[in-house]
Amino acid sequence: MTTPASRHPAVRMGLSVAVATGLYGISFGALSVAAGFDVLQTMALSVLMFTGGSQFAFIGVVAGGGGGGAATGAASLLGVRNAVYGMQMNAMLRPGPLLRPWAAQVTIDESAATAASQAEPYGRRLGFWTAGLGVWVLWSALTLVGALAGNALGDPTAWGLDGAATAAMLGLLWPRLRSGDAWALAVTAALVTLVALPLLPSGIPILVAALVAGLWGWFRPAAATDAEAGAA
Repeated sequence: MTTPASRHPAVRMGLSVAVATGLYGISFGALSVAAGFDVLQTMALSVLMFTGGSQFAFIGVVAGGGGGGAATGAASLLGVRNAVYGMQMNAMLRPGPLLRPWAAQVTIDESAATAASQAEPYGRRLGFWTAGLGVWVLWSALTLVGALAGNALGDPTAWGLDGAATAAMLGLLWPRLRSGDAWALAVTAALVTLVALPLLPSGIPILVAALVAGLWGWFRPAAATDAEAGAA
């Protein structure tokens, strides 16, 4: 007997992921208006850019005094992973021409992970769309709540919101630090950023750290493969 779509485990997982992730939208909305963006600009970032890490990076660079180029560069580097997810999801789900643009818009960490965790094609499609659309709706709605609340709160430093962006980014990244390599890269990137901060204009240190991470990812697999070959 086929499980109804509304009761499928992929739908339950997608909805739970949507709620947990969507709540971060409140923080983003409040931080965005505190960084100098108005409510419409804040909403445009969530509705159109729609990739949490890139959004926090964008407003963080601007809030720190960085220019639009540095902010866009930081956001783009963090968003490159979505292009990789997009290729994986396109091969896995094979959406039709009409659905493909919508699938691209909601391809994020959460929708890709929910789809990949399912064992059969039907569950993958349900999980992807439930998580992707669910996060998009809740993230956008709660961004508006946070933006309006941020305007009402006034001075963000009085409420500790000036440090909340760092805390939110740490919350997004922390679950990914599961291996020694991930920790080593995180510590290396942090040290590079600390060294670069007093030497480079605002917004550039994060780009330097991202370059280090990219070089790490490029050379590290080759080193690991050579080590395994030597052991064999």
